[in-house]
Amino acid sequence: MNTITCDIFCAVVDNYGDIGVCWRLARQLAHEHGLKVRLWVDDLNSLQRLSPSVDPALVEQERDGIEVRDWILSFPKVEPAQLVIEAFACELPECYVLAMAEQRQKPVWVNLEYLSAEDWVEGCHKLPSPHPRLPLVKYFFFPGFTPQTGGLLLESSLLMRRDAFQNAPQAIAAYWQSLGLDARQPDELRVSLFSYENPALPELLQIWEHGAQPLTCLLPEGRALPQVAAYFGQKQGREGDDWHRGNLRVRVLPFVEPEGYDELLWACDVNFVRGEDSFVRAQWAVRPFVWHIYPQHDGVHMQKLRSFMDLYCVGLAPETAQALHRLWEAWNPSTSSGQAHSVALKQAWNDFLTYGPMLRAHSRAWGLQLSGNKLALNLLDFFREIGRMRDSGIQAGR
Repeated sequence: MNTITCDIFCAVVDNYGDIGVCWRLARQLAHEHGLKVRLWVDDLNSLQRLSPSVDPALVEQERDGIEVRDWILSFPKVEPAQLVIEAFACELPECYVLAMAEQRQKPVWVNLEYLSAEDWVEGCHKLPSPHPRLPLVKYFFFPGFTPQTGGLLLESSLLMRRDAFQNAPQAIAAYWQSLGLDARQPDELRVSLFSYENPALPELLQIWEHGAQPLTCLLPEGRALPQVAAYFGQKQGREGDDWHRGNLRVRVLPFVEPEGYDELLWACDVNFVRGEDSFVRAQWAVRPFVWHIYPQHDGVHMQKLRSFMDLYCVGLAPETAQALHRLWEAWNPSTSSGQAHSVALKQAWNDFLTYGPMLRAHSRAWGLQLSGNKLALNLLDFFREIGRMRDSGIQAGR
């Protein structure tokens, strides 16, 4: 059988979210399914943070079994792949689209959309969009949380590795030691914090500082670091900083590569995550988590957040679901925070801790529910489905 070729195009918009998804997808298609993958990226510096061996000065290089190409304005003449993935509507180079149209066997062209739990996603998943001028069809492919969507990225070994780590006290102790931390105190909480800039962040730190139990916050370098540094009276923060106030301790971690970030999520009691990539990884970690959704000026992001909450909370007792709703909404404030918001956030956090055991059990059940719907496998099945339709003369699409 001939090796399937795949081109993935990624325009980096949100620091590491877009490229994080594309890099994970590229590696999974290559390593687990044997595809020959070429990843086109318009910001190699961002990819280098996820894969340090990447050299941003090179136009073409092979890293981790992936052909990595610099997506530059003067796009080279290349033969299109059989499977073309346009990540997050990034708009392919015109010369590449024309080359696709010239192929005798047209590539399967997929627009991999952003992750959403909204109801309309199921109806739009796999819909065709014929090109207005060329003999090409683009298909919309929506990741999601239900069987009627494209599912989520999940490596074949991830859940086994997670369970082995979480069930081995020695592995967890060694992990904390690698971060320069002692063994956890009996009543101590350990929380990872990965978020965008957030007006609610100083309030949350204050709640943790005056909380009833010791709390260690593990903070990877990123967009939240200046706010946290300012809370401790510092002009800036950097890897290795270790700040204490009251019952709160913050340890600043280096920017964490994907595998290391998974271990951080697995080890912590609660994970604050943002965007799309870390949001999905937190669900595979089967720990209670809090999502900072990417804020949009028109407030439409809150509808997306509530749509996910409606799905996620199915099966939870009403009071537990309400506690989760209150904390997530308080962590995603639509306006600048004030005294009333501070009180609401404190109550929401305390309620979240009260229902922690129920949320922990629910997170594991949720992860198990999601694990049967794998995005990479679904993409390949769709690619083959389109091929069978073409071979039989059936018009592809729904």
